Amino acid sequence: MAVPQHGIFAFGTSAHSYLELDLLPGADPRAAVLALAEHLLQASTMQAANLVGGVRPELWAQVAPESAPVGATGFTEPVTGADGFTMPATQHDLAVWVSAGARDVVFDGGLELTGALAGHASLVEETFGWSYHRDLDLTGFIDGTENPALAEAPGAVLVPEGEPGAGGSVLLLQKWAHETAVWTALSDAEQEQVIGRTKTDSVELDPRPETAHAARTDQDEFGKILRRNTGYGTVLDHGTMFVGFSARRSTLHDMLRSMAGVDGPRDALTRYTRALTGAYYVVPSVDDLRAITSVEA
Repeated sequence: MAVPQHGIFAFGTSAHSYLELDLLPGADPRAAVLALAEHLLQASTMQAANLVGGVRPELWAQVAPESAPVGATGFTEPVTGADGFTMPATQHDLAVWVSAGARDVVFDGGLELTGALAGHASLVEETFGWSYHRDLDLTGFIDGTENPALAEAPGAVLVPEGEPGAGGSVLLLQKWAHETAVWTALSDAEQEQVIGRTKTDSVELDPRPETAHAARTDQDEFGKILRRNTGYGTVLDHGTMFVGFSARRSTLHDMLRSMAGVDGPRDALTRYTRALTGAYYVVPSVDDLRAITSVEA
């Protein structure tokens, strides 16, 4: 059985860094991906940081075509709903999520990463994230209620055995800015209608509004994903880093189309938060990372 990157399922960390990089002009794509793979494989438990590395799907297919998950492509076009609401496409070449128990550790992890990729890729997007009251997002609601149980998560969000890219996953990384003043002006009951769940214990409303976030992203309809979201920012500028893993890119993208109101009502939550970025990455298994390093050696 292919071994996934362990950081996907490493819960309990409170400090996070999301780093997105583009290849330098004239850089060898294979050498850049190899450098990332070697850095990920050399990470030590003594460093007290978890690393999850991803590669733009088209770039991964170029370097390791036999390990490219079926249907995985980059976020190359914005998602635009019927009323004009838009989620932008800001695809980059490489991404690394560093998580740890303290910000200094993730900071050091970022420095080590950029050093390992020097001469291959440059850092173009960086966001520090943090856990908010353990399991809440900045709306005050519990985040990840529909996540599969930890024991079941690998089977739900990793590419199945026997398929190209087995043991890997597809990552959707988005930065969402919150309109907090407008949101907090709503009563709890009004907020619950937007989310589709109760605020205190995350019980699904019955009946559930068709425009509710829980309705527009229902995993029973679209398929299972694993949400590893965190808050980011300061009092002046803050929001949610959406970190979603799935075995299929289509599962994630169909949810985005539903939220934007491409073929139905727009998700009510998008009236209080807006997407600033959007990118898909293949997160190869440890086995596939080792395979390309042995080929390139």
